[in-house]
Amino acid sequence: MALLVAAAATDVKRGKIYNAVTYPAIAIALIGHTLAGGVAGDSGRLGLWGSLLGLVVGFAPLLAAWAMGGIGGGDAKIMAAVGALMGWKFAIAALFYGLIAAVIMAFIVMIRRRILVRTMVRILRFVYLAFTPSRGADPATPQSPKIPFGLALCIGAAAELIFEALKWGGAAQSVFGM
Repeated sequence: MALLVAAAATDVKRGKIYNAVTYPAIAIALIGHTLAGGVAGDSGRLGLWGSLLGLVVGFAPLLAAWAMGGIGGGDAKIMAAVGALMGWKFAIAALFYGLIAAVIMAFIVMIRRRILVRTMVRILRFVYLAFTPSRGADPATPQSPKIPFGLALCIGAAAELIFEALKWGGAAQSVFGM
């Protein structure tokens, strides 16, 4: 939780998630899981391989989004840290909840700025153009509102932590059947 609070706070306040937050968390996760579960882990412990798998599952999709210019690198690194700390199933669930939080945040921003209809028209035009032989265009404009995506990811990870603590299973179990 401390990792999530620190990352969310800096993302909201400065628009960045710092390496000083993410890198130590990744190192602690890899070392801690190796010490606790060895290299391979067991039924109750991730081990090094489980922690690395969680890191990759949390990092890879957001690395692709970062490479396309959609998010910041800190967003990808915070999910790498979450995956390394908690494992691949948790990383998938946190991403799932984080995307839901991001959509809700985006709608709130668009409604508050009174640009919901204009934005939805741009998105529908983009989708239409994407499925026609003509070349599509990016639906974002310089005036497009930005949301702190790292905050959304932290909300998603916190939601999964709460669901697992309450033994509700979370998204990994209920949605994906894992």
